[in-house]
Amino acid sequence: MDADTVNRELSIARKAIGWWQRQGWIVGDPTIGIERRPAPPDRTKALAENQIAALWRLDVGLREKTFWKLLYESAARADEVLCLNVEDLYPQDKRGKITAKGGATEWVHWQSGTAHLLPRLIGRRTRGPLFLTDRKAPAGTPTLDVCPETSRARLSYRRAKEIFEENTRLLANPLASPDDVEDLDG
Repeated sequence: MDADTVNRELSIARKAIGWWQRQGWIVGDPTIGIERRPAPPDRTKALAENQIAALWRLDVGLREKTFWKLLYESAARADEVLCLNVEDLYPQDKRGKITAKGGATEWVHWQSGTAHLLPRLIGRRTRGPLFLTDRKAPAGTPTLDVCPETSRARLSYRRAKEIFEENTRLLANPLASPDDVEDLDG
């Protein structure tokens, strides 16, 4: 387990043990000698304002524009947004129902940028995954991950990441030429 998980579980256990001791149910503390793990430093960095502006100027498809705008405006996790279904959206309220990490039902809220793009992305669809692949779902794809109206599959996290990296290579490497794009990271 990662350090945050271990530290959280240790904290919960120590709170419970303290209560059990006050109740007289146990005498000792079995967690004595177990140290909290040092959390690794967070090396992720928010994009600068000029990087965000450059991202919005990219010539990408409607799906990518909508996905990136929704992520930016909502600050939701990518995997949560990718699990959104059309029927989970409440566009008039600029929000959608998501299943958060741990299984809790929560809401993701967006702003005007996403609100303008969503109707074009959804079109006439009334149900199924919000973000779809470009082609039909292969046989064996779980029913929940297939749009019943288009037969296309839900966009995966892996593919969304690949698309983002492909489209941002030149932004991430401003001194590179377009000829070098295949060898660059996004």
